[in-house]
Amino acid sequence: MKPVGDRRRRYFFFALILAVVCRADSVAHGNPYLAKPGEAAVKVRIGACAITGGFIHLYTALDNRLFDKYGINAEHIVVRGGAVAMAGLASDEINFLYCNADANIVRIGTGADGKLVASPLIGSPYVVLARKDIKRPADLKGKTIGVTRPGDFPYRLAKEFLKKFNLSEKEVTLATVGGTPTERYTALVQDMFQATLIQPPLDARGRKDGFNIIYNLNDLGLPFIYSSLFASSKTWKERPAVVQKVVAALAESVYFVEKNPELAMASVGKTLRMKDADTLRSAYEAYAKNLINRRMIVPAKLVAETLDNAREEGTTIRRKPNEIFDNTFVENLDKSGFMKELWGSAVPEDRKRSQ
Repeated sequence: MKPVGDRRRRYFFFALILAVVCRADSVAHGNPYLAKPGEAAVKVRIGACAITGGFIHLYTALDNRLFDKYGINAEHIVVRGGAVAMAGLASDEINFLYCNADANIVRIGTGADGKLVASPLIGSPYVVLARKDIKRPADLKGKTIGVTRPGDFPYRLAKEFLKKFNLSEKEVTLATVGGTPTERYTALVQDMFQATLIQPPLDARGRKDGFNIIYNLNDLGLPFIYSSLFASSKTWKERPAVVQKVVAALAESVYFVEKNPELAMASVGKTLRMKDADTLRSAYEAYAKNLINRRMIVPAKLVAETLDNAREEGTTIRRKPNEIFDNTFVENLDKSGFMKELWGSAVPEDRKRSQ
């Protein structure tokens, strides 16, 4: 007969093995989207329509190889401008597009091919940044605001901003300069115009450089779905499993960014070529906290309102709201147990925001 101590040690040993096996089974069940051993990686091209702190989750996922875990070999391509990017998506030259959703919802509504499949950020981060001598909107009379191309959301925001303060385009010129936010900021510094629409982290940089934030454009209350993931129609129809894996990797990046702020800020700093800690913190606060939509559900109401606004402005909308987006992939994350396994419990509630 074996000593009691030996039996207890054996019992403890087997219990420990059982616990590890059960935990591994739980992880496998909770995350069915991970690459299986020996599974060949699938190459995809992910286009980004700008270089901005608002894409913090994409940059962090790429830098920390989160896509690799899911068997996705992601090639990051910067495509200048939403219209050009959407054309690339429609032709499947890029399989996915990471961009602000607003203008692209309208483009798909008018007939462009693509499907909105996840929205990590909801709300507008833009502010009006102006020269030192401009302290309020009325001071813009006789001045110029540098904006993006007509049809892009910042251009529309600028027009709504002028309307809000009863300023006409005869009184305030809208100069369409295009370019990245950083390029517009540089042009503001060079006094090519006296104000521009900018988002974090450039708002913090602007304050340090002595510029004034004269209005927070989220206060306009316009429906706005910000950084979002679109799939090409071809990829969405023919490779839904790939779409699911990319969506899962993006969901993990939302979690990773929240739990690893220093790594996330490093990714933004690397892409935007910024090192100032306060400036990078501004981006983190805006995009990892204030605008975050952790479940990435595309809000149907905001899609409908975006199309309604475009229709009122004279745009011919050919598609219904439910033809623009597909929440199946983000909903699967909950149904499969992925989100619970990722967060360890219930997903934290997002901050309440006006919609």
